[in-house]
Order: sequence, then structure tokens, then C-alpha cells
Amino acid sequence: MRWANLTTEGEAAHRLPGYRDDAVVRTFDAPEALDVRFYEVRARSVLNRVPERSTMPFRWTVNPYRGCTHACVYCFARSTHRYLDFNAGRDFEREIVVKVNAPEVLARELARPGWSREHVALGTNTDPYQWVEARYRLMPGIWSAMLEHRTPCSVLTKSPLVLRDLPALAQLAAEGLFSAALSVPTLDERAWRATEPHTPHPAARLEAVARLTRAGIPTSVLIAPLMPGINDDPKSVREIVRRARDAGARSVTPIALHLRAGVREVFMDWLEGERPELLERYAQLYGRGAYAPADERRRLAGLVRGDRDRRAPPRFARRLADAPAPAEDSPARRGLAAQDRLF
Repeated sequence: MRWANLTTEGEAAHRLPGYRDDAVVRTFDAPEALDVRFYEVRARSVLNRVPERSTMPFRWTVNPYRGCTHACVYCFARSTHRYLDFNAGRDFEREIVVKVNAPEVLARELARPGWSREHVALGTNTDPYQWVEARYRLMPGIWSAMLEHRTPCSVLTKSPLVLRDLPALAQLAAEGLFSAALSVPTLDERAWRATEPHTPHPAARLEAVARLTRAGIPTSVLIAPLMPGINDDPKSVREIVRRARDAGARSVTPIALHLRAGVREVFMDWLEGERPELLERYAQLYGRGAYAPADERRRLAGLVRGDRDRRAPPRFARRLADAPAPAEDSPARRGLAAQDRLF
């Protein structure tokens, strides 16, 4: 999208829960932006502490956007939109909160004497490189703050737009401070269009992996989520692994779909409309909770690990043998582990 030629169609004020000042609400005259409203807010803080009870291996996150125009039917972050008095369905895709001052606020927070340079993960809630980032350009300032204050960081994205910031990311990686992960759940055109309707093409994501690795950036691939009967064809999964290896990915991690309250309702409604023949199967798999049974998770993991590992614990990352690994205790290694466990 060429944002230089766009016009702002309208402005209004709207108060969002948790924000002191009114948000400026904008719409843009662009095909991708039709029926999407952007709520520009000025955040008081952008460093989010991960709850202690969380199993995530990082304690801090930054989310410059809330809501996501990718519109992935399975997105685990959908339920968080309800905290803003929006719904987890269409609102999550069409009512996007933009923290327009995120770079400068982050720079202030990282400059505090008490900041201990712990790992900060991006892309843990919504994709920071969803297409509207081409308009707001928040990420370059965020990476600049990370580099200035030598803070280890990582990003998970579905978008080749990350390559726009390649020079900054390569500089961070050269200091041992950065790693990346690209999510590639499927290469199947039908499954991709049905489940991730507004995301960049999966092949473009794998090309981005290749460019990132050529630039010296530790990069992994997540086959996430794996959805039974939708994107778990063994031949297709093996093709993702092959192409990830050819692109130089450090590891490939398959993760089974999980359905917490909020996203469960959206996903099951989609399933009823698009794949009704799978309704009974999903009712059995997810009837007792958010996670598929361990046997099913092992089956899905086995699509990448191989049949010989079916008895292994269901969570893992397959490290590709010909990819050099970062140092054992480097920030880059910790970043890869963090993103591998995100879902």
C-alpha cells in the first residue's frame, strides 16, 4: 500500500477503557482500510509485564497495536479486545488501536535506571507488522530504542514488511540482541485464504525467512497453529519444513490449535459455516478445555518430528541440523525459545 497518496476520511473522538485521553478515530481512503477504524491513543506506558503465573520464558512485551487486520479465525488474542469494550469477532479485525507514541514512551522506559535489560517480546498479542504499520511506522523507533538501551528482543510476525527494517534488525542481531520468527501454518491456498484472509502469502513469509537469515539474523519458523483436518496434511507439513530448511531457518516448531473463551466462539462459528463436516471432531477434541488431548498434540508434533518421536512430550522445536545455532546463553537463543513457546 502506498500511504503517501492516502487521505484521511474522517476524525472523531472516542474514549477507550484504560486510557486517560480520548482516542482520535481515523479512517483511510484505501482498499485495505475500508470499514476499518483506527483509534490513535497516547499510551502512558508500553512495556507490559507478563504475569508471574505465565509459563512464557519472557517477562516483558510491547504491543504497539491492539486488534489485527490479519483477521485470522484462530487468533488467541481475540479475547483481549473485550477489555476495550469491543467484541472478539469483527471488532477485533476492524477496530484497531494504535499507540502512536509507542517509540518515545518505550525509549523513556528503557532509559530508567532500574531497567535490567530483560528480554522484550513483540508480536505476542497482535502482529506489529500488520499492514497498517506501513502507515504509522512505529517499529523503526521501537527497534532504535532497543538498540540504544541494549535490550534483548524478538518478534513474531506473518508479514514480510519486517524486511523494511532489515538494517536495524541486522544491527541488533550483530550485537546478539535480536531474533525473529515467522508464522507459516500452511502452504495450501484454500486453507490459507479461509483461515488467514488478510495475511501476506505464506511463500512470501518463507522468502522473508531467507532474507533475514542471509542478513545474519537468527530466524525460526512456527507451523502454528496446526488445526486437525484443516492444515495437518503430512505431505504439506513436510513441504513447509523443507522450505524452511532451504531458507536457513534455525528451527521449526509445530503447535496445536488451542481455543480459549472468546476465540472458541469465533472459530466454531467459522467452522460451522466453512467446514461443517469437522464440527463433531472439534467438539470431541476441545469439548473439555482449550487444548487438544495430549495424544492429538503428539500426533501433530509427529508431523514434523517424525513417527519415532510420537511418545515425546507434545511441545518441542525441531532444530534443523545444518543451521548454526546461537550461543547457548545468548539473548538470541533465549529469544528463539521464547517465540517457540508463544502459542
